[in-house]
Amino acid sequence: MKLSNKSQALYDMIAPAVEACGVDLWGIEFLPQGKRSLLRIYIDRPVDENAEPVINEDGEVEQGRGIGVEDCVRVTQQVGAMLDVHDPISGEYALEVSSPGWDRPFFQLEQLQGYIGQQVALRLIAAVENRRKFQAKLLAVDLENEEIQVEVEGKHVLDIDSNNIDKANLIYQD
Repeated sequence: MKLSNKSQALYDMIAPAVEACGVDLWGIEFLPQGKRSLLRIYIDRPVDENAEPVINEDGEVEQGRGIGVEDCVRVTQQVGAMLDVHDPISGEYALEVSSPGWDRPFFQLEQLQGYIGQQVALRLIAAVENRRKFQAKLLAVDLENEEIQVEVEGKHVLDIDSNNIDKANLIYQD
């Protein structure tokens, strides 16, 4: 679950601009695609059901909500202007900003801690027990040893090194 050097540099550059918009930077994906690259930014805000209603600068009532379209527009404008000035991406690129959604991707080991007991989809770099893809219940996150523990098919427990995780997503369940 390590970012490439380019993605890490973009993350470090973008983070202050995103946070200035009053939201958290959940993660980024930088996908070079020939002449036109894609920079996808995921933003998040914890939902607080007990929060007092607040009227934002657009006159809209916000009450303990997650990410809305207005947040995405604000971040797109802020980050887009910053990228235009610093020009860290050579060539053309598309900028997308969205919430992580119900099937949220995970970019850092720490992010998984809030989802213990839930189902996750994992794609590994190197096979574990002859498999690279798993759908499993997340049992534990060990930050010190940089690994997770999952239960596969309700019976088999595996310890997986976080450096072997290519991609991890939450599996949405009703």
